[in-house]
Amino acid sequence: MSLQTIIFIAITFFCFALIPPISSSKPPHLITIRGYPNLYPESLSYDPSAQHFVLGSLRHPTLLSISDASVTATLLPPGDHPSLPPNSSFLGVLVDHHTRRLLAVLRSPSLNALAAFDLRSPPLLPLLFLTPLPSSSPNDVAADFSGNAYVTDSANNRIWKITPSGAASVFSTSPAFTSHPVEPDKIYTFCGLNGIVYNGKGYLLVVQSNTGKMFKVNEQDGTARTVLLNKNLTAADGMAVRRDGVVVVVSHTTAYFIKSDSSWADGAVFDETALDEEGFASSVAVGGGDRVYVLYGHVDEGMTGNDEGREEFRIVEVESEKEKKEDAVWIYVMVGLGFAYFCFWRFQMRQLATNMNKKTA
Repeated sequence: MSLQTIIFIAITFFCFALIPPISSSKPPHLITIRGYPNLYPESLSYDPSAQHFVLGSLRHPTLLSISDASVTATLLPPGDHPSLPPNSSFLGVLVDHHTRRLLAVLRSPSLNALAAFDLRSPPLLPLLFLTPLPSSSPNDVAADFSGNAYVTDSANNRIWKITPSGAASVFSTSPAFTSHPVEPDKIYTFCGLNGIVYNGKGYLLVVQSNTGKMFKVNEQDGTARTVLLNKNLTAADGMAVRRDGVVVVVSHTTAYFIKSDSSWADGAVFDETALDEEGFASSVAVGGGDRVYVLYGHVDEGMTGNDEGREEFRIVEVESEKEKKEDAVWIYVMVGLGFAYFCFWRFQMRQLATNMNKKTA
């Protein structure tokens, strides 16, 4: 085998190894939640160890897990923890896979709190602590690598910090949170800080529903600054971070795909995906394979007291159409390079054959 042939085969294999899987026109992955009337889940999180999603209920003190195949299991049946107050519900939920805890923001007429459950003892979830968050309207939760939890307080535009042992303190009341005009929205007019994520590089990112702003919050001292974006995130709610650093923020009508090249001093919404308005999306999570999923929990009905017994809720995969097109361009480029090298190789082989014929003659 000639040296040119070996080089050609090696480069061909290299090119095909770099080509991402060709996207198909198949419908997005759909996970259906059935059998839990009036569940109205507001938030979800993905557990990579168990490979399933976890979600709570806006109406009941219930926690569920659900697999990619829509197989559902009850992690916390109503009434199983006597420490939980009656008429309580769960808003934000987070699987902290570093400490194997499930963090859940609890609201009730008598107590607002952060609950932490031990994920190392399935199927039952022992309650590790229930930390009251007085005079607050807790919403979403994030956690850093040390096990500290951060809970947004929508009514007071502040962030709580809860240590791994359950001690709570006000972490941030930055003036940046109250320095922007409010965007009118029928649902979020009175909702302040909402979705929150830990970036892993020394800061948190948090969005504000009634202004459409995003903030970068220092994890050491709670100081915050506005992330300069090319557009407002109207009625921003849940948010999640992919492994490549892209942040996805959802409102009930739109999924915003955002990236930054400046450690989130500024950022750009590079794509938007329209969501089913009737389903009222409220949360987003990154599942297996770094795929993005949106929760349609119909929380608008849940907040208005609908008691018609809605039986079905959905978790649906969403993609950036712009990224799909860029992937397709990359495929064409790699195929083109492979074809160009093939033509060059054929030319070299022809030259080699010609020279060999001359020597023979």
